[in-house]
Amino acid sequence: MAIDVTPTLEQAVAPPPPQEVRDVQQTTCCIVGGGPAGAVLGLMLAQKGIPTMLLEEHRDFNRDFRGDTLFPSVLEIMRQLGVAEGLLKVPHSKATTFSLPGSPGRAPVVDLKDVKSHYPFIMLVPQARFLDFIAAEAQKYPSFHLVMGARVEGLVEEGGEIRGVRYRDKDGWHEVRAVLTVGADGRFSRVRRLAGLEPIQQSPPLDVLWFRLPKRPEDEGRGVMGRMGPGYIFIIFERADHYQLAYSIPKRSYLQIREAGLDALRRSVAERVPEFANRVDHLQDWKQVSLLSVESNRLPRWYRPGLIMIGDAAHAMSPIGGVGINMAIQDAVVTANVLSKPLKAGGVEVRDLAKVQRRRAVPTRIVQGFQSLAQARVIAPALDPSKSAEMPAPVRLAFKVPRLRRFLANVIAFGVFPARVEK
Repeated sequence: MAIDVTPTLEQAVAPPPPQEVRDVQQTTCCIVGGGPAGAVLGLMLAQKGIPTMLLEEHRDFNRDFRGDTLFPSVLEIMRQLGVAEGLLKVPHSKATTFSLPGSPGRAPVVDLKDVKSHYPFIMLVPQARFLDFIAAEAQKYPSFHLVMGARVEGLVEEGGEIRGVRYRDKDGWHEVRAVLTVGADGRFSRVRRLAGLEPIQQSPPLDVLWFRLPKRPEDEGRGVMGRMGPGYIFIIFERADHYQLAYSIPKRSYLQIREAGLDALRRSVAERVPEFANRVDHLQDWKQVSLLSVESNRLPRWYRPGLIMIGDAAHAMSPIGGVGINMAIQDAVVTANVLSKPLKAGGVEVRDLAKVQRRRAVPTRIVQGFQSLAQARVIAPALDPSKSAEMPAPVRLAFKVPRLRRFLANVIAFGVFPARVEK
């Protein structure tokens, strides 16, 4: 007979025995996860003088993150926080044009230069450098405390309310007691699982191969480009010293591509993005190619008493449009706007947490709705080699109308109901 050893929810959230805990720390807000949502929330609360502890599982941010596109909406947020000029000193590249997927020469192009923003461009900055910068800004405030290498493995619950977390590092177990715990630990959130919050799963029809090709001095500015044909979609990001390629493939087809070999992958890239045919030899090992298993989901409810989820932990976005970071940061902004006063007063009510979700649920659902529509009407047919792979005719026609082109540029730049920092 099999024995079920799966822990109950009460066991999962319970702290270790007191003799195992090295110390118990007190703070007002404990944020789990040092990604864009957690880091920006930490900075905003620190600027308001609210005691905040940010726990990050890894010992540094030096990893090859997938998302590193900061749209004008986020750059305006950085300006409102007073850190935009410093951020722009971090090595980066800029894209003022955004080419939607299509055949070379026929791909509709969106130009951001006329959007009403102090920053009419997409900033392409390695996410690790962005997080280093935000963390350094937050550490200028005495109310902020960053703990790297802290793996959260339990929630502290009393009377049905989350009162903090327990985490483990190289020194053993620690406990953090907090008025509010924020789960910002990404699409595979451990906090979400420990809290018993189950997301509604969607079914994107694609996975993504992620790799770099070298940039040459003679290359002209290409911005962000899209390429589409029967059986494939490429999105190409121009960086300061290389190009980052996102090669969309049918869901669960990676093993077949891997079995076909690296030569086949190089030929495929050369045939489908011919302007890079003279540099595909840069791919010499499968270690240079990362697989992004695309997920898309959202929580029906983002909170429990004493706990709220934000960013990918609350709603994992499809890579379509590259909006994940921007949505996560706007979650952080709304969370700080709504909860700063209750946190300063020493208590956060469930109605306060519900208010955060209400403000962010509508833009999240709208964006995910557009992503689902694009997946069904554009991406799924494009990834089927037997079908025509072109942007739908109404979209192509829309690009012939200047007013509609400007409208799309503004949607790309600012998203839906963009958040602003409230003083």
